[in-house]
Amino acid sequence: MRRMLIAVVGDTHMRSGSVKQKLASALGERLSDEGYLILTGGLGDLPKALAEGARRSVNYREGSLIALLPGFDPKAAGGNVDVPIATGLDQARNLLVANSDAVIAIGGGAGTLSEVAFAWSLKRLILAYRVDGWSAKLAGTRIDQRVRYPNLPDDQVYPVDNTDEVIRYLAELLPKYRRRHTRIVVRKEESYG
Repeated sequence: MRRMLIAVVGDTHMRSGSVKQKLASALGERLSDEGYLILTGGLGDLPKALAEGARRSVNYREGSLIALLPGFDPKAAGGNVDVPIATGLDQARNLLVANSDAVIAIGGGAGTLSEVAFAWSLKRLILAYRVDGWSAKLAGTRIDQRVRYPNLPDDQVYPVDNTDEVIRYLAELLPKYRRRHTRIVVRKEESYG
């Protein structure tokens, strides 16, 4: 069975010992405990915290930490990932990050906002921690009014506060968020005023 790829996006810079850093580390460990692959943009403190947590897990396996780097040098990820992929796509790589099986946001600025917006358009499951940054602003909201999943009337950016909620949402909702974006279609009844 294919292992699910979970993208974690958010703050590039996190103070050591900060709430966000602790959340990221705990999340890395729990995602690894559950057998998920972890995808990041590869730069900064978020991948480092996730890697520290994931490598504490008894279920950690080499190759579980993947990064889609914006530049051309795979060494830019340092030792924070197992599989660095240098895309050379700069910010456009955010679309690739968002095409994971699910996207989890922890804080974040404009880059995180773009990744969450892409994930919404791509019909991905999105979870957002209620911590300072775009994740808190988007938690519990709908990015727009499109009906992504008619059978999921509560479709939204699901708010989370801890790893237990993340794991529960992934187990419960990931099987329901299986559709993949195929192309842009504008129907007459849709209005994007």
